[in-house]
Amino acid sequence: MVHIPYKGTAPALTDLLAGQVSLMFNSMPSVLPQVKSGKLKGIAVGSAKRSPAAPEIPTVSEAGVPGFEYVTWYGLFAPAATPRDIVARLNTEVVRILADPELAQRFSSQGAEPSSTTPEQLAKFQRDEHERWKRVIQSAGIKLE
Repeated sequence: MVHIPYKGTAPALTDLLAGQVSLMFNSMPSVLPQVKSGKLKGIAVGSAKRSPAAPEIPTVSEAGVPGFEYVTWYGLFAPAATPRDIVARLNTEVVRILADPELAQRFSSQGAEPSSTTPEQLAKFQRDEHERWKRVIQSAGIKLE
């Protein structure tokens, strides 16, 4: 494989659909419509378990790379000096919104799997991810170019 550094999903997806490139790694919501229409074939998902939106697509681990797990995640962040009560209120509202069945269905149909956490859980997750990828980078000898 040759890495092609596209400036975003749209041009990469355009070239994939046009046959200019053979494959791409991307998030499920970006490509699921093309997979469902038959324009693209889903080879594997990076999560530890199959996606409910496309249960026919195996995980990378099932496809032959045991232990592989990588998912795209998003968090809501505020400046460090934001008062604790405001952070708590924002978290409460986001958790409430994400619990809405209609919104949950919309996310799910696109292959996104939102989950709610506390600010402390997000901070721990972020630290754990940092350490995880730091180890991968060091063990693989990856250097910034």
